[in-house]
Amino acid sequence: MPNDSIQEQNRQEAEGAREKGEDTRQAAEADRKLTEEQRIASESVRKAAEQLRVWAEEAREARDRHREALEALRAEQELLRTAAEAARTAAEEARVSAEAARDATVAAVKATADTLHATLESMKVVEDLRRTLRNIRDLGKPDGN
Repeated sequence: MPNDSIQEQNRQEAEGAREKGEDTRQAAEADRKLTEEQRIASESVRKAAEQLRVWAEEAREARDRHREALEALRAEQELLRTAAEAARTAAEEARVSAEAARDATVAAVKATADTLHATLESMKVVEDLRRTLRNIRDLGKPDGN
């Protein structure tokens, strides 16, 4: 029986080794599945990070376009301010010119009125002279009676 006992012992050792090997195989399979899941998770994280990078780049581009648009708007506002200031200056110059033209017109009307008044006075003097001359002439005529 000692042989049977050795065989039984060998069989038990073989069975133990087989079970240990099966446990090792199952642990290796579990490790492989875990590693595959980690690889898939890592790939998902990498894809998500890449998508975030793309979105960040798009956001930077949009921000740059927005900044350029704001700068263009500021430049346009400055041009409008400059144009408004030029228009205000031109309006002020036009107002001053209109005031000078009005003053010149008033002076011309006054000068015309003065000239007309002087002409009227001259005409009165001429009329008085004519009247005086007629009277003198009438005095110098002999009476037809």
